[in-house]
Amino acid sequence: MDRKLLGVIDATTYHEGLEDLIVHRSLAAVPFGGRYRLIDFILSNMVNSGINSVAIFPKFQYRSLMDHLGSGKDWDLNRKRDGLFFFPASVDERDKRIDSFKHFAENKDFFDRSNQQYALISNSFTVFNMDFTPVLERHINSGCDITEVRKDGRSLQMYLIKTSLLIDLIQKREETGYTCMRDVVTDINSPFRLCHYEFSGYAVMIDSIATYFRESMKLLDPVVWKELFVKNHPIYTKVKDEPPTRYFKGSVVKNSVIANGCLIEGTVENSIISRAVKIGKGSVVKNSIIMQKCQIGENCVLDTVVLDKDVKVNSGTMMYGTKELPYVIRKGTVQGALMNS
Repeated sequence: MDRKLLGVIDATTYHEGLEDLIVHRSLAAVPFGGRYRLIDFILSNMVNSGINSVAIFPKFQYRSLMDHLGSGKDWDLNRKRDGLFFFPASVDERDKRIDSFKHFAENKDFFDRSNQQYALISNSFTVFNMDFTPVLERHINSGCDITEVRKDGRSLQMYLIKTSLLIDLIQKREETGYTCMRDVVTDINSPFRLCHYEFSGYAVMIDSIATYFRESMKLLDPVVWKELFVKNHPIYTKVKDEPPTRYFKGSVVKNSVIANGCLIEGTVENSIISRAVKIGKGSVVKNSIIMQKCQIGENCVLDTVVLDKDVKVNSGTMMYGTKELPYVIRKGTVQGALMNS
């Protein structure tokens, strides 16, 4: 790529509709697909598009995000020059207002020092697999000031812009009233020439529990899976060395995604099971999402349930949800059979 791109991931968003999953973590760090986090998709797409300098700007509960990303080694971003940069907000986490430009301004020296001519600014919660090289080519050839990536006519909240123009927007934020790129592109009086790039592949923004559950279940469709996880354009994630999953005698698994390190004694059907999950004898897990290190006792029934990380379900417990309103259990809690009475 002759003209280099700077990657900027705006991880300041807080979706109240996902509150049960983001009480203890950033939206960018929400698990997806059994072994990934939401940020893995945009970060991998940037790296696969030749971007070797990426800055992440988080605001809420970002400890787990930092732990997941580490030095950036798993994305080949642990470099002496450029690489992965992490700029947490210095504001009160209880303030849910979005003011990305203010956050950028606190770290303006990063943008001033960058030698990339263009910048790609993106949210952290879109699940997709995309090469940004054609977007850059279209942007340059069209002579646009800003190119917005869309899917079916709807903004994916990804913007390509000259780095110098981004710095100018940051500097003049108080004068213009712009707090983020969305403000810029939705201003009918904006002086900038806006163009659109329509993405034709699978892409969805995770902004509610219903969307999270629906799109997670779509991964069980081989057509969707193959469109999202492409061999020559991989989605990277933090590598964890764990043993293969063990399936005990009498266990049954149908149409499910099961990560490494699990112990399966019961029945799993149409579900996504993350690493190191234990499902006891006689238990049935259907149409559900079970996150890392959950323990499900014996003779339990879980149907249309989302268990966050480290949840313990005592033997004999039964939980049911619906596709529109799945039963969500928060991280680290204990569910007992007595709670059903």
